[in-house]
Amino acid sequence: MNARRDSTDGPENVDELFAEIVAGLERDGVGKDWLDLDEAGPEDLKLRDDATDDIATEPAEEPDRRDRDDEDHYVPPEPPPFPVLRASTIAALGLFVLGIVLLVAPGIFGLQPRIGTPLSLVALCAGVGWLILRMRNTPPPDSGWDDGAQV
Repeated sequence: MNARRDSTDGPENVDELFAEIVAGLERDGVGKDWLDLDEAGPEDLKLRDDATDDIATEPAEEPDRRDRDDEDHYVPPEPPPFPVLRASTIAALGLFVLGIVLLVAPGIFGLQPRIGTPLSLVALCAGVGWLILRMRNTPPPDSGWDDGAQV
């Protein structure tokens, strides 16, 4: 019942196939000039430039990365200021806050929790609904004819 037993999707012995691929690459000369760090001695680790110092004893001088990082660092522009809230937005936020207060502490208004909870849910839903209905789906008036990428 095992479908993998009779499968001919791949080779039977992956290790043999890998060894054949590596042998073919070595015949073609791939990897001959790579340095094997396990077998390399200190004389192999010399700089290939005109310098004769050993890498292990004398580190190469690096350019000052701080200057380069400062030049390449992206500084975003200042964000635009928040728009002024209109009266209807403030009223919707007030309904939302009133709903939370009625839900948490209905006794502030002299209500029983069995009366305050449904009123708070109505106030919360009305505030959130009012905010959602006021959302604009049009471009700002000063955007011009080209709105750029719209998602």
